[in-house]
Amino acid sequence: MAKEIAIGKRAKISEAQQHMLLAVLGASVFLGVAISLISQFVNKISFNAKVIMTEDESIVAYSDTISQIGICTAPKGSVYTIDELKKCNPNTTSVASVPGTLRANIVEGLASNSALNSVPKESSTGCVNPDTKKNYTYKELSDMYNNAVTNEEIMSASGLLRRCSALRVIPDALPAFKNEEALLSSLNKIFIISNWEPEQLAPSGGSSASALGTNLNEISVSLMIEADTATTTGVLNNIERSIRNFNMRRASIEWSGENSLTLNAQANAYYMTPITITESSTTIKAGGDTKK
Repeated sequence: MAKEIAIGKRAKISEAQQHMLLAVLGASVFLGVAISLISQFVNKISFNAKVIMTEDESIVAYSDTISQIGICTAPKGSVYTIDELKKCNPNTTSVASVPGTLRANIVEGLASNSALNSVPKESSTGCVNPDTKKNYTYKELSDMYNNAVTNEEIMSASGLLRRCSALRVIPDALPAFKNEEALLSSLNKIFIISNWEPEQLAPSGGSSASALGTNLNEISVSLMIEADTATTTGVLNNIERSIRNFNMRRASIEWSGENSLTLNAQANAYYMTPITITESSTTIKAGGDTKK
């Protein structure tokens, strides 16, 4: 009898242990599933947060670009809303409504600059107002640009601003690309004004990036003058007064006779490559690896 009771107790203990093991196993499985679900949930929240943060950064960058260029009037808040962008029409946005922007600085600041406009210009029939039979004034050009509505009118007014206002001086002073022929033409005109004719005029072929600024590049120029003192001085003075900058790097002067000297010089002229807006894309991965 005692033996049977002991066996029964052992059986009950074994059964209780099995139930306990099953309960622990079930709890472990439930805990593992819960931890896995929580981990996935946290990863999704983190991924969505990265996506939203990157979208916000893109919206801010686009808004800053639109605002700084002057395509639309400044937003009421920190960024443009969808309604503000839908209402924005660059063709009808006046320059007066976007002060301090790139567009306003070019049209109102540079185009009307009296110092730039004082540079003598070649006569151009394209800059004659057919109504007044005189060269366009800045006010006439500005009114034409501000009143333009269609793309054709805007392109025509922009072209007149570039050719007939003070903006025409800028490409001469700092070209947008390497043009050795135009550089030699400028030097040749300086020589003509100075009443001196060089024996030969050819490009040196050298070009490199300048340490003076971003996108600024140098063109090497070799200059040799064999003339009397007055002529040599006149050439150098006219080079100094040129709208295009020539930076003398090295120069040597030798007396070659009575009131005659030989000047050998190395100089740099400059041009600036265009600055463009580049659009980039960002890939966000759930694993945390972000590529731009």
